[in-house]
Amino acid sequence: MNDRQLTVSDIKKRLQTISNLEDPFVLALCNDQRKGVQSALNQLKKRLEKQAQAKVAFQARFKYERELWSHGHQWVAGIDEVGRGPLAGPVVTCAVILNEDFNLIGVTDSKQLTPHEREQLYLQIVDQAVEVRLAVNSATVIDQMNIYAATQDAMLHCVNSLHHQPSHLIVDAVPLDTSIGQTTLIKGDQKSISVAAASIVAKEYRDHLMATYDRLYPGYDFKDNMGYGTAKHLAGLAKLGASPIHRRTFNPVPKYL
Repeated sequence: MNDRQLTVSDIKKRLQTISNLEDPFVLALCNDQRKGVQSALNQLKKRLEKQAQAKVAFQARFKYERELWSHGHQWVAGIDEVGRGPLAGPVVTCAVILNEDFNLIGVTDSKQLTPHEREQLYLQIVDQAVEVRLAVNSATVIDQMNIYAATQDAMLHCVNSLHHQPSHLIVDAVPLDTSIGQTTLIKGDQKSISVAAASIVAKEYRDHLMATYDRLYPGYDFKDNMGYGTAKHLAGLAKLGASPIHRRTFNPVPKYL
């Protein structure tokens, strides 16, 4: 069929399946002067450029893992946490071990992803990773230990529960008291692919927990604020007082006990 016989809508659909600007179909369209066709070609170019940039960024985030693998570290665990700042709910930590075949280009800092993107990547990470481990410390434990110690405790629990015991850790910002060698990175979820994967899994898991808590303790808007001190959350505290999952040592919660 002559490409001119195709509608602009048909062309757009076909271009969605193309991943190379040198594709004969794309080259044939260059002479099609219809504005809709030229617009579709420009969109294809932008999409492929964005994909190419994403691949480059993905490989850059593999820098630390590849270097460690090259020095004989077979199992390298990336570790991250979610939930240090909220007024309510647990802190959740995750350890993820990947191998060189891991190819989820979309894995990056969980805060840069939409909820839908994060959910899809969560399922794929769990499927593709060598191993994933989670640990949760409740608001009660946080109040007993302080948030920093509770985070470290949960991270160490993740590491110690791994079946594939790592010989090196890549940790986001929180040094751990362990004999295992470690690399501590500021904004590690933007620099290490395994830390980014841990960030996504931990956030997705905690978000689901907070949605459950929202049903158990309605009135604080937990499903939307995830325990952070938003206006609706503070209004709920003022009206209802503190719930069982509020952190008693976090201001302004003590005012509402």
